[in-house]
Amino acid sequence: MCTWAIRLQCKIIKTNKKMKSKKLKVILGVILLVVITVVIILLAGSKKNATFTTATISEGIIESTVMATGYIQPVEEVEVGTQVSGVIEKIYVDYNYHVKKGQLLAKLETSTLSEKVNQAKASLKASQSELDYARQNFERVKKLYESKASTQVAYEEAVNRFNQAETALTNTKAALNQAEVDLSYAYIYSPIDGVILNRAVNTGQTVASSFSTPTLFTIAKDLTKMQVEANIDEADIGQVRVGQQVSFTVDSYPDDTFAGTVSQIRLQAVVTSNVVTYTVIVDAPNPGEKLFPGMTANITIAVASEKGLVVPVEAINFNVDKELSENLDIKNNSTSEGRDVWVKSGNNIERRSIKTGLGDGIYFIVKSGLSIGDEVVLSVTFDKKQSEKSSKSIMPEPPKGMGPNGPARVH
Repeated sequence: MCTWAIRLQCKIIKTNKKMKSKKLKVILGVILLVVITVVIILLAGSKKNATFTTATISEGIIESTVMATGYIQPVEEVEVGTQVSGVIEKIYVDYNYHVKKGQLLAKLETSTLSEKVNQAKASLKASQSELDYARQNFERVKKLYESKASTQVAYEEAVNRFNQAETALTNTKAALNQAEVDLSYAYIYSPIDGVILNRAVNTGQTVASSFSTPTLFTIAKDLTKMQVEANIDEADIGQVRVGQQVSFTVDSYPDDTFAGTVSQIRLQAVVTSNVVTYTVIVDAPNPGEKLFPGMTANITIAVASEKGLVVPVEAINFNVDKELSENLDIKNNSTSEGRDVWVKSGNNIERRSIKTGLGDGIYFIVKSGLSIGDEVVLSVTFDKKQSEKSSKSIMPEPPKGMGPNGPARVH
């Protein structure tokens, strides 16, 4: 009896051990399942929504330009001066006067100059009388000399006196002519049709022409045709050609854009503080005479242009980083030797290799690789997904027969 009871108890103990081993395996399996589930959910929750900023490919024209600053000036400008010294007696014009060629601008006092003319005329008259007397004496002595009634010395003296009288008359004629010219210089006339830009003298002012011709007026020939004189950096001058189109603005009319054409590229370098530039002349029509001499012009020279599909520089600079690759499961590898862009395709993006042409720093011409309407990626932002499940919902309930402290004991 005791033996049977002992055997039964041993059997029960063995059965309990087997059940505990089996339940332990179940518990370990459940725990592993829970861990895997939690990891999957956490990984899924760590992914982020990608929002792309894109641009649509379209046609356009790109220009390569050279920019510089210059000054507006008349095409033809004349400085009017005087060749004689004197006092300004009368001024007939002022700033901005429109004048005609030959129009009287100013007059110097003429009393001194007129006196010189009168003196020259008197000298001329005396010289003429002296010449007449010398001629008569020469003819008389010549006849006597030919008839052997006069000596060789007397004849030669008569010849010399006659020649001297002729020379004196020539000199007095020249002096009279110069005096009359100087008198005419007292009247200042306009050499061209134009506009008075500057008046440098006033009535009563003394002007002296001893060393250089003093400037009295500055006249612009035609203000409906202006030119811009600009200095182009040596790094850019190689791109500039005669005939290229130019646009420019001036501070006086910030909303207006004026047009012009490159007419001259001067070969003489201008060196300022070790900076080398070259002077470029731009012809600019000015029909409304809005442009004034001396205005500052900000010019833009179109040195090249190309038409075609255009792509923003941001699209070429955009790169797929590790974070974006992991979120969208895309490979960031490129075998292209050219440039790459990323094109939106549904909820994902794909790489395109492109060939580009002319660029202006903002856009590039696309020669191949893209079509009108393609959406190229410029940038991306991320919004992290928020899991709607609580921490409790992540943990599955334990199987029946298992409490929070492990398997139930069998008694």
